[in-house]
Amino acid sequence: MKSIVVANWKMHPASWRKAKKLFEATKEAAEYAKNVTLIVAPPALYVRELRAAYKGRRIAFAVQNAHFESEGAFTGEISLAQAKDAGISYAIIGHAERRAMGESNDATRKKVAAALSLGITPILCVGESKRNPDGEYLGIVKEQLRTGLQDVPTSRLLDCLITYEPLWVISPAPSMNPRQMHEMSIFIRKTIVEMHGERGHQVKILYGGSIDESGNAPLMLKGGDVRGLLVGRASLDAEKFATLMNELTNA
Repeated sequence: MKSIVVANWKMHPASWRKAKKLFEATKEAAEYAKNVTLIVAPPALYVRELRAAYKGRRIAFAVQNAHFESEGAFTGEISLAQAKDAGISYAIIGHAERRAMGESNDATRKKVAAALSLGITPILCVGESKRNPDGEYLGIVKEQLRTGLQDVPTSRLLDCLITYEPLWVISPAPSMNPRQMHEMSIFIRKTIVEMHGERGHQVKILYGGSIDESGNAPLMLKGGDVRGLLVGRASLDAEKFATLMNELTNA
């Protein structure tokens, strides 16, 4: 069973020259990685050209965000339809940094539905900024899931990826331990089963928190009951990223 790695470059690097150099290193890491599906999400200004120039089959491409409308008076936005035209096959939706800038659960709902209608795989991100003893954070995650997946037919559920982003362990904070992630995987699947029935047990969940440098990525996949990782900072360091891919290959 293949692991999934989503390399979210965020707003890096600052120049096209550096972006090409980083992608060359990423390609090299991908060539040696076995049983890993690699999805790269560069900034929007770079993604079309990188996608057009890439002739291999080991890397797929994602946008970090996109509007649900195909076109219109939405200054500064790119649309999922434009991403599709550029050959993009995945879209990160509802990332914690987008939510921090005001993106609502309802907006993620529309984006997930629009992505599926275009044949783009949505990577729906959910997660809490902090944990409290009374379990309020579970309600936050549940609402993000219920709204984000509201317009997804059960027949299309497995075309979605769910990423759990615990902001309280986002780099450079310590990594979440596999037991904690396993508990959240159970909760996420339970919530989706309530919406979509037994098919919810099969949904692919990714971990989007910090990964430390002690080789705990394979442990997170096995012990956390997740299929893969969404990584940020680790994808920008060629050596660290190659090490991560190698760890998952040998897991």
